[in-house]
Amino acid sequence: MEIELQEYKKIPKKWLAKFFAIINKPYQLLGTSRIILHIAFSAFRPLRPIFRHVAAPFKPRLGNLNQYAPRPMVLPRVIPNTQSSTIFPKISLITPSFKQGNFIENTITSVLNQEYPNLEYFIQDGGSQDETISVLKKFEAKLTGWVSEKDTGQSQAINRGFARTTGEIMAWLNSDDLLLPGALSTVADYFARHPDVDVVYGDRLLIDRNGMEIGRWIMPGHDNTVLSWADYIPQETLFWRRRIWDKTGAQVDESFRFAMDWDLLIRFRDAGANFSHIPRFLGAFRVHEHQKTSANINDIGQQEMSRIREKILGRVPDYKEIRNAVLPYLSRHMLRDLAFRMRQPLKRAH
Repeated sequence: MEIELQEYKKIPKKWLAKFFAIINKPYQLLGTSRIILHIAFSAFRPLRPIFRHVAAPFKPRLGNLNQYAPRPMVLPRVIPNTQSSTIFPKISLITPSFKQGNFIENTITSVLNQEYPNLEYFIQDGGSQDETISVLKKFEAKLTGWVSEKDTGQSQAINRGFARTTGEIMAWLNSDDLLLPGALSTVADYFARHPDVDVVYGDRLLIDRNGMEIGRWIMPGHDNTVLSWADYIPQETLFWRRRIWDKTGAQVDESFRFAMDWDLLIRFRDAGANFSHIPRFLGAFRVHEHQKTSANINDIGQQEMSRIREKILGRVPDYKEIRNAVLPYLSRHMLRDLAFRMRQPLKRAH
């Protein structure tokens, strides 16, 4: 060590200066590059909203629950019913509920305002201690019925509710979501004109806790293959015939707390159900801090989705494999979403 130190002292200082200058040069260049990049980014900062607007059509919205700043919800135009017959099929709609007193009145109103002439609407509450019961009493004269009793969760509430119904067409609407105007007539008309179809669903609006619109899901059309990898079907827009319900066991699987609708869709598909997508906004999905979807997606939801994929595929695929499998479907969605935007006024085309 002492010999090395003596040798170091023999090196001329000017050579040391040159040596350290050579070492420091890359760092000086790196610092200069950072300054240039900072100036460039600062110059383009005012253009960022434009860049985001241009790039937006090339990003899928399916799976994204918060897409833009809240704005008043624009309800779809009600299309006059085209059924030649005055006989409307009975629709059995149930709402499973638990501690959603802040939202359930809006949910009920969205159903009753459909003014569908042959509706069987039952609400199955799980023993709520909030404002729910007073709301149910307020509307009970207009409901087919309601009950509030303890249950093991949403799946059991759905099964109990459907056990009290007899309609040809079935659906459930969660107690924080909405049906959009004309949804029931649209569904009934579609089933009447397509007797071979067993399951239908539509497009979705996303709303916040105040009922302001924050996004939309425009579906690309049905794809049975994608169902093995992911469930993009908006549950609040989903309707099916009782015949396929009875064929697949007449119940949702109560072991699921989150993905019971995906499991039901898989069972429908595997039983030979004929699916169809109605290119119209039929429902609104509410996004809020107490929502089951938001709270459970990272734990229970992921476990249940992995369980479904393993059952279908024989393994749990990684994120990359899932992404590659659904990419063609998402590409079709983006094209339809872009076409929708092009038909909208510029200020609402976000």
